[in-house]
Amino acid sequence: MERLATAWAIFQGLLLEALPFLLIGVAIASLARWLAPGGRWLQRLPHHPVVGPLTGAALGFALPACECGNVPVARRLLAGGAPLGTALGFLFAAPVLNPIVLASTWAAFPNQPWLLAARPGGALLLSLLLASVLRLLPETALLTPALLEERRLNQPLAEVGLLERRSGLVGAVGAPPPQAPVQRPPLQEVLQHGSREFLDLAALLVLGCAIAATVQTLLPRSWLLAVGGAPTLSVLSLMLLAVVVSVCSSVDAFLALGFAAQITPGALLAFLVLGPVVDLKLLGLFRVLFQPRAIALTAAAASVAVLVLGQWVNLLLL
Repeated sequence: MERLATAWAIFQGLLLEALPFLLIGVAIASLARWLAPGGRWLQRLPHHPVVGPLTGAALGFALPACECGNVPVARRLLAGGAPLGTALGFLFAAPVLNPIVLASTWAAFPNQPWLLAARPGGALLLSLLLASVLRLLPETALLTPALLEERRLNQPLAEVGLLERRSGLVGAVGAPPPQAPVQRPPLQEVLQHGSREFLDLAALLVLGCAIAATVQTLLPRSWLLAVGGAPTLSVLSLMLLAVVVSVCSSVDAFLALGFAAQITPGALLAFLVLGPVVDLKLLGLFRVLFQPRAIALTAAAASVAVLVLGQWVNLLLL
């Protein structure tokens, strides 16, 4: 009975922490859909394999949302026809590079300047790596069918044939006529679309929070912190803790402050870099973007990269 009460308390805390940011993200995506129908400006973002993800990461500086709120915004970028690398760079880097997270990291660790630089730097490198890895997959194997269809509808006819758009017409187009200006959708339609998207994402968030709360209850944090002084095991244990705890990036620095003195510097950085990219509640939200194979590839690549990063920091600072 005590474990059930603990799991319920953890579940409520995770859900109440994440829901406002999810709502902010859906509101931003809906506003973008209403103000810029058709997403023409998204298609002008850079396609370069390095400049594209860096541009997407830079967009995170202007959006006050954690990883939960960035998922609907990233979905809007992809659906609007933004370059894949740019959207992925935003998805993976913005949870750390947004102003709230940068300010909270500084507030929690004002006397550790290396961490104030290493966290956003590590997040940026990780986003470049993940964008490069996922770009190796064809879009049909990367994106969900619903998102892929919406994305193709918003891409120029010169890049996507009519058959690929699933418009009911057969054949590709050689020299498409100029596209007519896209009419702004009615505000009521935008609100209805945003409400449906919020409810769909909220359902996945509830499931992810329930799983995270259950695992946290069954796997006490003290077990993971017991090896906090070991160079390699500490990094691995804090990576696992970041996945299990599933706390939003806007407050994870204050959580890390509570056990920072017990662990190695590399483990601390691993906790702060991996959590905003891969945790139990976020893996559920990724289902509106990616195919299962792509989610597994994201988790594996991010884990290996963060493990190497944490080990490298320990070699430098221990």
